[in-house]
Amino acid sequence: MNADALLSRLDRVKRAGPGRWIARCPAHEDRSPSLSIRECDDGRILLNDFGGCHVESVVAAVGLTLEDLMPPRAIDNHVKRERKPFFPSDVFEIALREITIVAVIACDLHKNQTVSESDYQRLLTACGRLNDIAGAAYGK
Repeated sequence: MNADALLSRLDRVKRAGPGRWIARCPAHEDRSPSLSIRECDDGRILLNDFGGCHVESVVAAVGLTLEDLMPPRAIDNHVKRERKPFFPSDVFEIALREITIVAVIACDLHKNQTVSESDYQRLLTACGRLNDIAGAAYGK
């Protein structure tokens, strides 16, 4: 499957660069586009919902599976694939959004406001993603 087949199932799709788009996430009530879509050179389609939805939920909402985001496997499984690094700007954008989420929830807590269970779970997701970014930066 190519990105066009996925994009045709999404709303408010906008090109964000070569092989990159943003759209409304079909897995939650999304007022503004929060779903980032990237088509890699090897045919993989990468998704990230900045609203916190898991990729499985996103693809299920449009009637697809995770396997639909991957190109057909090569017959020779011994072929090594070249691992391409993430663009620093992509990592920075993800980190910035996660830091914003942490800051918003921290402000609510500081004001003694009740934090909903979903907000608490989103806080844990943000912390996990920031930890993953830090681990990748230090080679852990």
